Amino acid sequence: MSSILTNNSASIALQTLKAINSEMSTVQAEISTGKKVARPGDNSAVWAIAKTMEADVAGFKTISDNLNLGNSTVAVARQGAETITDLLTDMKGKIVAAQEDNVDRSKIQADIEALTTQINDIAKAAQFNGENLLQNQSTDAGSGSINIMASLDRSSTGVTTTTMNVKKQDLSTNASTVAASGGTYAADAATATLNATQTATIDASSLVAEAGAAFSISVFGTDANDSSFTQANYRSTAAATETQAEMAAGDLTYVAAEGDTMADVVNALGKKWQAFAHSNDHTSDELALTFSGSTISLSSNVTTGSDTIQVAINRLDADAGNTIGGGLEALSSLDVSTASGADDALGQIEGLIQVAVEASAAFGSDQGRIETQSNFIGKLTDSLKSGIGALTDANMEESSAKLQALQVQQQLAVQALSIANQSPSTLLALFR
Repeated sequence: MSSILTNNSASIALQTLKAINSEMSTVQAEISTGKKVARPGDNSAVWAIAKTMEADVAGFKTISDNLNLGNSTVAVARQGAETITDLLTDMKGKIVAAQEDNVDRSKIQADIEALTTQINDIAKAAQFNGENLLQNQSTDAGSGSINIMASLDRSSTGVTTTTMNVKKQDLSTNASTVAASGGTYAADAATATLNATQTATIDASSLVAEAGAAFSISVFGTDANDSSFTQANYRSTAAATETQAEMAAGDLTYVAAEGDTMADVVNALGKKWQAFAHSNDHTSDELALTFSGSTISLSSNVTTGSDTIQVAINRLDADAGNTIGGGLEALSSLDVSTASGADDALGQIEGLIQVAVEASAAFGSDQGRIETQSNFIGKLTDSLKSGIGALTDANMEESSAKLQALQVQQQLAVQALSIANQSPSTLLALFR
């Protein structure tokens, strides 16, 4: 039935045209913005995910900047440590030369003092943006290392940050001091005695390496007739137990820096022992100490049931007011102007070189970790960007082809609507 009041064909054509125009608007928006999800109304779930990921990308860009800053700081410290290592190697050559009797030791001593000053200057100057990793004399908690933000970790409970810790390696020549009285002193905090068994172990893991606490090694040998070893060579104290005053005046003392562990303390005491053993003509056959982690292994081929050697670690708490020194503080006391001084310096320099080498290696390892993390963050950021694009970016080839098809459909819909609107006029022919 035809009607001049209701034109169903025109209504259908009009709805079709509206649908085509709406779809064309969507496609045109995709082409103009380059995104298929540009606002919440396009797809609220995908839009929310994309915005969260975009926030993470912004965070990772900041982390990348922090890693670059940290890498530069560590690189300066590493370069400083390597330079100091080279200067110490030069110094060793001069100390070796001072072992000869027909040399001018006073001039060699002047060269050594000049090198010591240069080393201290480098330790002071090796800073980046005010951060110096070659000095660490503060007792403030956390001052012995720096934290570099390394990553963002997102979980169902929220977002947390991951940091990389870089420990300072003091290579200055600042002198430490140990209080001769006051504070809490614990003699023989960890001890062992070599006797007929001829092997023993000192475990210092139970001791606490508090910043500003002083530790020492004391040795007390008992061989009244010097039958197995020379008793005087194996006595660093007047009695079997070291006094606080003897610790303060002794050479086998180390004041813990902030961030030190007992392994660091034992390692530092090992360097002190190396020089002490050289100065006192110790042989590994009579007494050998091996420093590993927080333990000291003792051995001797000459001790007996009556001829014994006791080795102890003593501790003085930070409440005594001790002063933390630099890792190369022994440089300031080197004196090759005499034959005995030159010999003592030769025993000390090797340990000092090892301090610098270990610092350089530690910074090199830290720098490698930072560079690896920085590369990972860069790749992760690229992956996140690709993921966001896959969720929200429009397929431009598909959109272009779809737009052309819709334009054709639009023209056909307009034509169909025009034909539908003309159909009532055919009814006029029935009234002619």
